[in-house]
Amino acid sequence: MTNAATHSTVAPSTSKPRITAGERAGIPPRRMDFEFAEETTRYWYGNNAFLTTFWATLSALFPEGETFFVDSVKNYRHMITDPTLKDQVSGFIGQEAMHSKEHETFNAMAEKHGFPTDKLDKELGVLFKVVRKFVPKKMQLAVTVALEHYTAILAEQLLREDIHQDMFSDPEALKLWMWHALEENEHKIVAYDVYEVAGGGYFTRVATMLIATLVFAVVVTQGHMRLLWADGSLFKWKENWKGLKFLWGWKGLFPRLAKQYFDFYRPGFHPNDHDTVQLLDDWREKMLTEGGMLADQIKNPSRPATV
Repeated sequence: MTNAATHSTVAPSTSKPRITAGERAGIPPRRMDFEFAEETTRYWYGNNAFLTTFWATLSALFPEGETFFVDSVKNYRHMITDPTLKDQVSGFIGQEAMHSKEHETFNAMAEKHGFPTDKLDKELGVLFKVVRKFVPKKMQLAVTVALEHYTAILAEQLLREDIHQDMFSDPEALKLWMWHALEENEHKIVAYDVYEVAGGGYFTRVATMLIATLVFAVVVTQGHMRLLWADGSLFKWKENWKGLKFLWGWKGLFPRLAKQYFDFYRPGFHPNDHDTVQLLDDWREKMLTEGGMLADQIKNPSRPATV
């Protein structure tokens, strides 16, 4: 007797791969798991202590900062009815969670070089704890909108200008910052659109930006000086002058961002007014396709689209 099972056929699966809500919205959370070698160069940006500690200061603030961003958006998640925005919020939350995770790894590397990044992050956590307790939730969201504008325009400059990419001496650090820059611009509209759904107005938006600009400047400046002090470089005037000119000189990093920054104060402004569609397409090609910068590193397993 012939076993009937030998004649049975299995119908090919017709089910489609499951995707996350973020992927559906074009804001896919991508897990990277960066690993920084023990021998990572101490001054990995421009071989300059001033500039390296500047970027390290920003990185130190990301874990607590991006957790705050996520919480401020979640406060209004229940008000969102548009399916597309719901998906975008899921993508925003997923990407920001990955950014916090990867910058914690990066900050641990900085700690090994004697930079007190963990202390800066914890102090920012205390500040945000006070903000959560005493500042109205709508203004908390406005703070996120303001700081997301900062990160978006700074990230756009990192992606557009080869000079930044050439300054990275550590390939893993380059991957981290370019990946982060890509995703900041993928989700740059989300907090702003949630703010509008929440009924946020022009006056609160621009007033909060003015306050956030002042506080951000103080937090970054004092953190930067503390990292320079810990490095023993605070009074190395010649090297610090080079770094200061790179950031604040006539054609420095921040002056080149001025127009985009002040766009925020224009009535009717929207983050999409800064067109980065082609820029992001180009960088996805550089990073994510076969042979790309992150092709062998990306870990993004399929998950249900209910994130």
